[in-house]
Amino acid sequence: MARLNLQGARRKIAYVSLYELIAIAVSSTGLAAGSGSSLQQAGVLAVASSVIAVVWNLVYNSLFERWEARQAVRGRSFKRRAAHALGFELGFVFMLVPLFAWWLGITLWHALVLDVGLALFFLVYTFAFNWAFDKVFGLPASALPLPKGA
Repeated sequence: MARLNLQGARRKIAYVSLYELIAIAVSSTGLAAGSGSSLQQAGVLAVASSVIAVVWNLVYNSLFERWEARQAVRGRSFKRRAAHALGFELGFVFMLVPLFAWWLGITLWHALVLDVGLALFFLVYTFAFNWAFDKVFGLPASALPLPKGA
C-alpha cells in the first residue's frame, strides 16, 4: 500500500482533523449511552469537549514549556513526562466534569465516571490512531532514520 507521506503543517492539520472527527463521533455515542441523553445533546458536548481539549493542550503545553525552560535539569525524564501527562489530565478533568454534570443534568460523581471512561477510551484510541495514521501517512520527519553518513 502506498503511503501519502505528509510532513510539516499539512501533517499536523490532517492529524488533528481526523483525530478529533473520529473522537467526536465515538465519544458522542459513548456519552449518550452513558448518560441516557440524546445523541444530539451528547454530540454538542463532544464537540465542546474537543474544542476545550485542543485549546487546553495549547495553553497547558505553553505553560509547561515555559516552566521547563527555567529548570536547571534539562531533558524529559520519565518523571517529567509523567508529571506533564498527569497535570494535563487533571486540568482537563476539572474543566470537563462540571461541564458534563451541567449539560447532561447528572451528578458530579456520574460526570466523573463518564470522564474516567472517556479517558480510558482515549488512552487506547490515541495509541491505535497514531499507529494507523503513521501506517497511512508515513512517519513524521522527526522519527525517520537519519541518512547514512549524517
